Amino acid sequence: MVKEHPVFQPPLDVNVPIWRYVDFTKFVDLLERKTLFFSRSDLLGDPFEGSKPKVNVDERTRRFEGMRRICGISENDAARGLLRKVAVNCWHMNRHESAAMWKLYLKSDEGIAIRSTVGRLKAALEPSNDEIYVGVVRYIDFETEWLPEGNALYPFVHKRKGFAHEQELRAVIVRHPKVEGMILPPDFFTCDTVGEGIRVEVDLNTLIEAVRIAPGSPSWLTDLVSAICRRYDLHAEIRESALSQEPVY
Repeated sequence: MVKEHPVFQPPLDVNVPIWRYVDFTKFVDLLERKTLFFSRSDLLGDPFEGSKPKVNVDERTRRFEGMRRICGISENDAARGLLRKVAVNCWHMNRHESAAMWKLYLKSDEGIAIRSTVGRLKAALEPSNDEIYVGVVRYIDFETEWLPEGNALYPFVHKRKGFAHEQELRAVIVRHPKVEGMILPPDFFTCDTVGEGIRVEVDLNTLIEAVRIAPGSPSWLTDLVSAICRRYDLHAEIRESALSQEPVY
């Protein structure tokens, strides 16, 4: 189910378009499995994922003369361990297609852009047994700016300013290990609870509003995608990218 959380700030407009740019094989995988993949946070490709800015760490060190220890491990190691308990599904917020996103996320011309909205994403995720948080990523200077403290999930909705072009909305699942009684097991902070990621079953017609074919793709790809969508009973609008249009002089 989708739950509200003080750390996760949703967009004001639930109808704002969101996009996922994927290659053709990943699109077919989505249709076949009918699941959204939430990647383990330390496998997203950003080494700063889940970390804190320099000013937070410096202040912590000054106040506590070194890293505090939590249940026998350092606060730093506890934060690193959380990476293996958090799974993330990322979307690009934009009212239009993005030429930059096409180039950034596709390795060939045979690519697909899936268009949804924040409201559709939440509705598609609602039946899940996991608690899922949805919010906008905020971009800060990790050298000079302060990250809010008081909740371990703040680092998962903040990224470095160099990623601001992503205009990211993310859905997040946190799976803490089960605890019996009041005593935490020795591996509570270090164990892996999400594997390489989590697949969440979704209704594709609830989630997907439209499908766009990458600019420069061969003409047969649009026909193939249309045929595959019919086979999987997906009713979304399917057409070539608006960036494929010929210029007028």
